Amino acid sequence: MASIRHEIVIDASPEHIWDVLRDVGAVHERLLPGRVTGTRLEGDQRFLTFPDGHVVRELIVAIDDDARRLAYSVVEGARPPIEHHHAAFEVRPEGDRAGRLIWTTDVLPHALAAEIRIRVERGAAEMKQAIEAAARG
Repeated sequence: MASIRHEIVIDASPEHIWDVLRDVGAVHERLLPGRVTGTRLEGDQRFLTFPDGHVVRELIVAIDDDARRLAYSVVEGARPPIEHHHAAFEVRPEGDRAGRLIWTTDVLPHALAAEIRIRVERGAAEMKQAIEAAARG
């Protein structure tokens, strides 16, 4: 199984970063506006709609406010198809005014690791941009 870990410093308070991440029903508005056009929750499942109409179904595994950790799993709709996906976000303080977002993703098959790493890095950069813009605004 491939394990991908990516860290990025975001110029916003850890509290603000966590508030955005834990708002699991507002991905399209707060975390990845433009990349995700709609978010729908049904119990512990989240459905993300993309600009081309494609929908990904995720299972929200855990939201831990004390640890500032969100765990989720893609269970349907991944492109390319995957056998297993589990990921977690963690938010930690970084200095006096910033936070560090740590995104860890485990995926099978291992052959998808390079492609998933590119997506994680691109996604983290987009999240950083959205979170920082909101924190300034």
